[in-house]
Amino acid sequence: MKFTIENIKEEHQKVKTGADFPQYIQAIKRLGVSHYKAYVSDGNTEYFNNENQSVQTGSKYDSLPVSDTLNLENFKIRLKLHQQGGTDYMTFCKDCAENGINGWTMDLHGMTCTYFDQHETNVLTEQIPE
Repeated sequence: MKFTIENIKEEHQKVKTGADFPQYIQAIKRLGVSHYKAYVSDGNTEYFNNENQSVQTGSKYDSLPVSDTLNLENFKIRLKLHQQGGTDYMTFCKDCAENGINGWTMDLHGMTCTYFDQHETNVLTEQIPE
């Protein structure tokens, strides 16, 4: 495996808003990340390479209770605001939790982000801008 959590954290520190996100994705893709899965409840993120080897960040913040009720329409509004640079990462995570989004999977080959609920059911897939 050619990337470490430290490499990924270095790239993540450059992200100030959702508007910086596409550059971050390109940077970690160059490191060899094929996909990753992030959990809203504690911020743990698992990064995978093409051989499905992985590294995890572990818990990044105090536990956020994720709503059992999915409010997809409200989440889409908050997501758009975040993508336009209107909220920081922690605000976005709280928005996810309040609207029943348990996390997301980023596919760096297909360039998609798929959000999932408490039951790990995929509820929304978006194309990542390149």
